[in-house]
Amino acid sequence: QVQLVESGGGLVQAGGSLRLSCAASGRDFSNYAMGWFRQAPGREREFVASISWSGRHTYYADSVKVRFTISRDNAKNTVDLQMNSLKPEDTAVYYCAAQRDPTIVAGSEWGSWGQGTQVTVSS
Repeated sequence: QVQLVESGGGLVQAGGSLRLSCAASGRDFSNYAMGWFRQAPGREREFVASISWSGRHTYYADSVKVRFTISRDNAKNTVDLQMNSLKPEDTAVYYCAAQRDPTIVAGSEWGSWGQGTQVTVSS
């Protein structure tokens, strides 16, 4: 089991960049795939990106491919989400979570959710 805390959110203009970070506590971090999800007001939570426990395999939602990059540092127990070319539709609360299988996109199958960090992209 891991505990997760997200950081790095904020307000940015369209076309700008942000880097989110998720810090994990617990001894099992390197055994888990990690993922980022987001939830905009009035919308369901949606999968954004995930990364395997080794970092060798990454997966992205079509809406963020090319623009976002997920990475992890198992020595530091962190997983980051670099977000470039941000759009107003990227505005949401972003959450990180843990899973054994990085190919699962259903948020209900993920656990150890953090409290989230707000990302707001102005037009």
